[in-house]
Amino acid sequence: MKLDRSAVDYTPGNVGDIAERAEDRGYDGFWLAETKHDPFLALAGAAAATERIELGTAIAVAFARNPMTIATTANDLQLLSGGRFNLGLGSQVEAHITKRFSMPWSKPAARMREFVLAIRAIWHAWETGERLAFRGEFYKHTLMTPFFDPGPNPHGNAPIYLAGVGELMTEVAGEVADGFLCHNFTTERYLREVTLPALERGRAKAGKTLEGFEISGPVFTASSDEEIADVKRQIAFYGSTPAYKPVLDLHGWGALHEELHRMSRRQQWAEMSELITDEVLREFAVVGPADTVTATLLKRCGDVVTRISPSKNVLQRPEK
Repeated sequence: MKLDRSAVDYTPGNVGDIAERAEDRGYDGFWLAETKHDPFLALAGAAAATERIELGTAIAVAFARNPMTIATTANDLQLLSGGRFNLGLGSQVEAHITKRFSMPWSKPAARMREFVLAIRAIWHAWETGERLAFRGEFYKHTLMTPFFDPGPNPHGNAPIYLAGVGELMTEVAGEVADGFLCHNFTTERYLREVTLPALERGRAKAGKTLEGFEISGPVFTASSDEEIADVKRQIAFYGSTPAYKPVLDLHGWGALHEELHRMSRRQQWAEMSELITDEVLREFAVVGPADTVTATLLKRCGDVVTRISPSKNVLQRPEK
């Protein structure tokens, strides 16, 4: 079991210090989310500030870019980090892709499958010198001249992780990726009853099992009243989003989603967290003293996930 440190509130100026502290404290991985800053750019700084710790995006928004740009950036970060980079991709939701990034949206699971296959085709062309000839429904990459070809990466290609919640995207992850990034808005029951079977179906499509496949379990954690209030706000935010409704439906909380969604459309962000009961909170979050968090996480999902990424800084390491 690997223990990871994730960062959402970082800047390109301080990320090196954060990554260095995570490495000094013995974390196995350091992952950056794409929120206010570009995680790829920031991880270049993290690579320069560290020597051992794995580095990754969790997540970078795939559909805001294209396979060639991602393939190039990931290849560069693999070089800069000496082979420590993990490429974590996610789809985001339609509104952000079309309205924030002004990019096309359709068939997200099928598009993501092709996106990953296109990246692998580009890397294969660089590695082998074979002609680049990827033609799909959404992406076409058929031009690669020596001037633009970086050649094989001496550290090999970076592992690709996909994030997902719905069954179709999760199945795609099992089929074409090297690992899966669970969303924070996941319960133990959803992980076991929905996520794991979908990953197994995807692996079966590829003629593989879950052996060697990484599953990262980011999870909400809270040890104080202030942290509990913050986690409730995050649960309410995600619970209002239609893409995450299946998680609530599994627990019989579909009506909660409908009310949260209505409130979000009215911009009642502050009031939404009041609907998150302690029962809902404890399904999504580990609540308790900081020194008990890791043990509780292991009890919940230690037999399923291969790495954990608590939402707060946890120093207690799991057993390897």
